[in-house]
Amino acid sequence: MLIIPSIDVDAGRSRVVYWPGAATGAGTPTDRPDRIAERFVALGARVIHLVDLDGARAGAPRNLAAVAAVASRVAVPLQVAGGMEDPDAIRLAFASGATRAVVSMGIADRPDVLRECLAVAGSWLAVGLDPRPERLAEFPWTRTRPHSLDALVDELVGLGVVRFVLTHGGASPDTATIARLTERRDADILIAGGVTDLAGISRLRDAGVTAVILGEALLSGRIDYTAAKEAAA
Repeated sequence: MLIIPSIDVDAGRSRVVYWPGAATGAGTPTDRPDRIAERFVALGARVIHLVDLDGARAGAPRNLAAVAAVASRVAVPLQVAGGMEDPDAIRLAFASGATRAVVSMGIADRPDVLRECLAVAGSWLAVGLDPRPERLAEFPWTRTRPHSLDALVDELVGLGVVRFVLTHGGASPDTATIARLTERRDADILIAGGVTDLAGISRLRDAGVTAVILGEALLSGRIDYTAAKEAAA
């Protein structure tokens, strides 16, 4: 299982300042996404996840210069989320150096657009889903509301999606639900949010998860990256 560092980008800068030596006063803090990504790659990161917060608010990419800066400094795949709502947005992100894209749950309302996005990104397209039943029920669907997360994932797999990012906010991931998804489908399941310790990483590894995306927990030093990799092994 991979541990993927995540950087929330707001107005070109990381929302969380990264200072791995904060406890000892060593090193230099930085909010530059390119330098943060470079440090994690030096520690062994094989993928970097970038969240375009401005793009998520605007519904279109807004931090492509930051994506390009990261791509110029690291030679690992870059997965971009936020504002990836149509094939043109994905093309712009790829032209800036991204190699993977995450579209939002609302894409299930637009199957024709999803097919176009898949034509651009192929198997490197992921659909972001909030697996919490209440969030699934409260989402402002324009289509018939999916009966369950399983039904929605089945539908999207049928359309050609082979990668999902399950975002839990601050809630702990439901490992039973996740294990059910990983066992039944030929799709990669990535988990973002809700992981606060090494034990949580190990539980997700045992549930068959492909990767855990860690943002603030890593950047703040609450979880050590090297220790996280060991827990995922």
